[in-house]
Amino acid sequence: MSLGVVILNWNGENLIKKFLPSVIKYTPNIHNIYLIDNGSNDDSVEFIRSNFNRVKIIKLDKNYGFAKGYNIGLKNIDDDILCLLNNDVEVSENWTEEILKQFAAEPNTAVIQPKLKDYYNKSNFDYAGAAGGFLDKYGYPYCNGRIYNNVEVDKNQYDKTREIFWACGACFFIRNNIFKKFGGFDDVYWAHFEEIDLCWRLQNHGFKIRFNAKSIVYHANGGTLNHNNPNKTYLNYRNMLFTITKNSKNNLFFLLIEKFFIDIIIAVYTLFNKGIMHFVAIIKAYLSFYKHINLLIKFRKNNKREIKHYKIRSIICEYLFYKR
Repeated sequence: MSLGVVILNWNGENLIKKFLPSVIKYTPNIHNIYLIDNGSNDDSVEFIRSNFNRVKIIKLDKNYGFAKGYNIGLKNIDDDILCLLNNDVEVSENWTEEILKQFAAEPNTAVIQPKLKDYYNKSNFDYAGAAGGFLDKYGYPYCNGRIYNNVEVDKNQYDKTREIFWACGACFFIRNNIFKKFGGFDDVYWAHFEEIDLCWRLQNHGFKIRFNAKSIVYHANGGTLNHNNPNKTYLNYRNMLFTITKNSKNNLFFLLIEKFFIDIIIAVYTLFNKGIMHFVAIIKAYLSFYKHINLLIKFRKNNKREIKHYKIRSIICEYLFYKR
């Protein structure tokens, strides 16, 4: 079973210098390492060519974003398993072996996420993916090991290999044939939530998304797009709306009405705690959503929607009112 580790990069020279050496060191030579460069104008590509001749470079003509950048770059990669890896991730010894064993043993498993820990505080889980992700009814994501802003210390409490709802795009193992059969990521997302959308679509067709704690990587979360960037807020809220509209089997009208009132409350909270630009980002997210609504409804009508996507109605209420 061949593996292709594929790193998407845009102007990430400093991140590559810091994190790529661990990928080279701990990825067995029998596997391939690729870098898809999203039209960088720094010296990323030149640095790799001069220092890491093992890395195969796929250079794109401009920045296509995370979703489309991967879709284009992966077209001519034919390894059995793909690992889509952020350029701000440090890997550890034996990080690929257990994942490949699991794929070999579980033919119906399409995607596997390793344990993601915080690069800056390695006893903690990573905010973005932790020990695997889930959604509440309204599409808000949370993880084993992280609910809202509460990140847990890793005490091996989630070390059992288990089924999850979504795997984090920071380190995302997927069968190549399945990725391509289902059209890869949805280009319209640009970045954020595209991996959740893909995981949901795959589960609607009977495939499993799994977590493997025996593989551990460390994510410098926010290395590519900082939490304080309003564009991150915009993409998260817009793409959350895209995802539930496309994939949820719930009555869409009532789901969106309920979500709208929750998002109003969050937007007001954001205004006073993060500032006007993040408030505006949520408003812009809704405007973009309505602009794309006909396209999303068309996809929804043609999409297989089989599974209930949540166990918790509202993770925000759970966090605010029931946390101990």
